Amino acid sequence: MSIKRWLFAITSFATAIGVSLYIVFHTWPRQHAAVSMGVAAHGMLLCIALSELLARGAKVWLSAIAMRIPMSYRLALRASAGGDFGAAITPNKTGAEPARYLIMTEDGMHPAQILLVIYAELFLEMISLALVAVALYFCFRNAGSTLLGVVGAVGLYALFVLGTGAAAWVLSTRYATGSAPPWARRFGLHGARWRKVQRGLGTMRTAISGIRHMRVGMTILALLASILHIGLRIAILPAIVYSLGETQVPLAPLVLWPVALMWGSALAPLPGGGGAIEVAFKAALGHSIPARIFGASLVWWRFYTFYLFIILGALAAGGTVLRALRDTDEDEGDGNANGNGGAPAVPLTA
Repeated sequence: MSIKRWLFAITSFATAIGVSLYIVFHTWPRQHAAVSMGVAAHGMLLCIALSELLARGAKVWLSAIAMRIPMSYRLALRASAGGDFGAAITPNKTGAEPARYLIMTEDGMHPAQILLVIYAELFLEMISLALVAVALYFCFRNAGSTLLGVVGAVGLYALFVLGTGAAAWVLSTRYATGSAPPWARRFGLHGARWRKVQRGLGTMRTAISGIRHMRVGMTILALLASILHIGLRIAILPAIVYSLGETQVPLAPLVLWPVALMWGSALAPLPGGGGAIEVAFKAALGHSIPARIFGASLVWWRFYTFYLFIILGALAAGGTVLRALRDTDEDEGDGNANGNGGAPAVPLTA
C-alpha cells in the first residue's frame, strides 16, 4: 500500500482504539474495582476463535472440492487468515479478496479456479447466514428491534453478494467485447483498464455459472462448516459476559446484536471501522450488559473477533497480502493489464 493509505489505516485504527478507551473510562462505575477474566476463560475464548477460523478454512476447502478444484486445506486456511488481514487494513474490507487471490495464485491455482472458489464461498456464506437468521428468529422471536437489526444486516449482506453477481453477469453479457462504453470512460475505464475489467467480468460470469455444477454432498458439508463458523463467532460475546460473572444477562441481545455488528461492518468505509463498531456496540448493548463489565466485554469481544485475526493473518500471509495490495495500487495507478498476477477486478468481500 502507499504511504497515504498506510497513514489512513493507522489513523483509523488509532481512532477505533481511542473510542474503545473513551467508552471504557466513561462506562466504568467508580465504585467498582477493575474486572479481570481468568486464564481458563481466555483459553475457552481462544479455542472458540481458533475453531471459527478452522471452520472458515474448511468452508473454503470444501467449496473447492465441491467444484472439483484441487486445493489443500492448509492453503484454504492460509487464504482465510490472509483475507482477514487484508480486509482489516483496507476501507470496506476491499483488501480481502485481492489478498486471497494472490495467496492462491502463488500456490499455483488458476485465476478462473480462484474466482470460482471465492464466489462459491461467498454464496454459501450468504445462504448459511440466512439459515442462521431464520433459526435465531424462532429462538428469539420476542426480541423486537434487536431481531430487526439482524434481519437488516442479513438482508444487506445478501443484497451485496447477489447484487455483485447480477451486475457482473449483466455487464459481462453486454460488454464482453468491444471498446469501453461512454459511462465507463467517465470513470477512467478505457484502454488497458477496460480490457482488464472485461476479463474480470468474464471470469466472474464463469464463476457464477460454475455454482450450478457443485457436487451436492460436498456443498452441504461446506454449508455446515459455514453455519458452524457463524455459530462460533456469535458465541464469543455470551461466553465473555458470562465468564465475567453476569449470568443473569438475557441471551438474546448478546447473540443477535453481534450478527448485525459483525456482518454489517462490511459497510464501514474506514479500515477497522474507525470507531464505528465500538460506538454501535455501545448503542446496541449499553442497556443489556451491566456497566461493571461493559468496558471489558467490548475490549475482549473486539480482540477475539477482530484483532486476533489480524495478528494470525499477518503471521500466516502478511507479506503476500501486502504484495497483493501493492499490486492493486499499481494497477489502479498505471492501468496495466495483468491477467494472472493481479487481483480480481470486482471486489467480492462482505
